[in-house]
Amino acid sequence: MTSPGPPRHRFRLDVRFGDLDSAGIVYYPRYLHFCHVGMEEYFRHVVGIDYPAFLDEHRLGLPAVRTEVDHRRPIRYRDQVDLEVVVERVGSTSVEWHHRFWHRDIAEPSTEARIVTVLVDMASFEKRPVPGWLRARLAPRG
Repeated sequence: MTSPGPPRHRFRLDVRFGDLDSAGIVYYPRYLHFCHVGMEEYFRHVVGIDYPAFLDEHRLGLPAVRTEVDHRRPIRYRDQVDLEVVVERVGSTSVEWHHRFWHRDIAEPSTEARIVTVLVDMASFEKRPVPGWLRARLAPRG
């Protein structure tokens, strides 16, 4: 029997006019913004806590320390796009995220992003170990 793998969250991404560049496609820095939106949605739907509450109540944050984005086809205004977010790995202090942007009528991702975040104490901004409760909600289930 195969393991179901890590939890995924997929949702419709609304591309707004302000997300575009003068060529009429999503301006490349906006993909990182969308990835952060995806992480917030993942926290809400998979982890079970809103990201602002995570920051405020637990005094922890997950700033990005490494980003990598591969663009295969452009995303334009009003394209039907879904964003899928999965946690690929939870390290001792880090979380590796994989974001896939899917046009609804195309079988492969239009854009993929891999982001590494590090758990930090919000007061000192020093890295902290991922607590057990968070690891259990982020880690692959099997």
